[in-house]
Amino acid sequence: MDGATLPDRFDHWPAGIQPAVPIEGYANTFSHTPAQPAIRRPALRTEVTGPVALWRKLPCGDDNLAVAGPGRLAMGQLIHIAGRILDEDARPVRGAVVELWQANAAGRYFHANDTRDAPLDPNFIGNGRIRTDDEGRYGFFTIRPGAYPVPAPGAWWRPPHVHFSVLGPATLSRLVTQMYFPGDPLNPLDRIFMSVPDAAARDRLIARPIPPVEVGLGWLGYAHDIVLRGRAATPVQA
Repeated sequence: MDGATLPDRFDHWPAGIQPAVPIEGYANTFSHTPAQPAIRRPALRTEVTGPVALWRKLPCGDDNLAVAGPGRLAMGQLIHIAGRILDEDARPVRGAVVELWQANAAGRYFHANDTRDAPLDPNFIGNGRIRTDDEGRYGFFTIRPGAYPVPAPGAWWRPPHVHFSVLGPATLSRLVTQMYFPGDPLNPLDRIFMSVPDAAARDRLIARPIPPVEVGLGWLGYAHDIVLRGRAATPVQA
C-alpha cells in the first residue's frame, strides 16, 4: 500500500486499544490531552495523500544509532530492532518514514529538557530515521535504553522503551507510539504502558526476541511490527 492505493474504508478501533488519558502522575498527558472533543472535518484526497514522496522532504538513512563513527561505539547492550509497517489488513506500507528516538544506556535523553544527573554518552545521540522497503520492512541498530525515574509524585520509573513515529503516506497520517522489552519487571508498573486497557493491545507494544543467528554476532535481535490502525492496531503512546 502507498499513497496511490489507499483503501476506501478503515475499521474503527475496538474499545480498549487506545490509552485512557490523562494519566495520573504524568503531567505531559494533562497538557497534551484536549479538554473538549476534537472538531471533526472531512479529510480530502489532497490532505490524505499529500505531500507526495514525503521521504524526499525528510531525509532518511540514519539506521545505526550505536556507531557514531569509526571507533566511536555507544555504551550499552547492542541491539537490532526490525519489523514491518502494516495496515489493518496486514498489507505492507511501502515508503513509510519511520523515526526512532530513545534514552541512552543510563536512561538519559540527549535533549535540553532532560537535566537529570545521569551521564550523557558522547557517542550516542539517540535518534534515527529510515524509509520502509517494498515489503514494509524497517530496521535499526542501536543500544538497549536504560530505565529512568519520572519527576512526579508517586515514585515510579519508566521501563526501558523506544519511541517510534511512523509517517506515511502523508504528514496527517502519523502514528506515535512506544516499544517495550519482553520480561522487564518495570513494564507492569509503568503508568503509560498500563494506560492501555486491553491486555492484548498492550502485548502489541512489546517486542519479540529473535534468535541471535538471524542478526549476527554482537547484537541482540528484536522483532516489532507496527499496525497503523484497525482491529490489531498498535496503541498510541505519546
